[in-house]
Amino acid sequence: MQDVIKTTTEFVKKTLENAEAGHDWFHIERVYKTALTINHAEKGDELIVALAALLHDIADPKFNNGNEELGPQVAEDFLKSIYVSEDVIRQVKLIIQNMSFKNSFDNQSFTSKEMEIVQDADRLDAIGAIGIARAFTYGGFKNRVLYDPSILPEQHQNKESYKNTSAPTINHFYEKLLLLKDMMNTTEGKRIALERHNFMLLYLDHFYAEWEGK
Repeated sequence: MQDVIKTTTEFVKKTLENAEAGHDWFHIERVYKTALTINHAEKGDELIVALAALLHDIADPKFNNGNEELGPQVAEDFLKSIYVSEDVIRQVKLIIQNMSFKNSFDNQSFTSKEMEIVQDADRLDAIGAIGIARAFTYGGFKNRVLYDPSILPEQHQNKESYKNTSAPTINHFYEKLLLLKDMMNTTEGKRIALERHNFMLLYLDHFYAEWEGK
């Protein structure tokens, strides 16, 4: 198993060496470590958890013209090339296809203990101190304003509305980040999320105070 993890790690590092800073190898590494931490309590299949965490953003649709099939296919092709079993590949591919926040707008037909673990780990990296940094990094990448009091947050009702938003970065807190605490699957994920959620609330209090010159 360790040889498979090592080879996969090297593949992901190479593939994402020029990725946007919020979705680069270091994001993958944090999700991988967090997934293993959660899995220690949840007792899922460690190989599936590890591979899904390492490969979950191997071809993020945001950076590939919205193509949601590319990532799962790249993951499948790579895992076949290193002779991972068909059952493990199938489960890893399903996790990658179903775990993203935008897919929560759909009626998901697949879930598993391993998906819940990796999904929690990925969502945890979107909140707290690093989540805040990633939000503004991506906002800068998309040339979005920090905040505009005249543009109110939306409550997106479908995937397309969420995907196509160009709202200020602060709006993203209300449209996604502050929602994630209540979307956690695992006991450990919920515990970690609460602390990170509260940190974001404190950050927003400071942001608005500073915005008003206080």
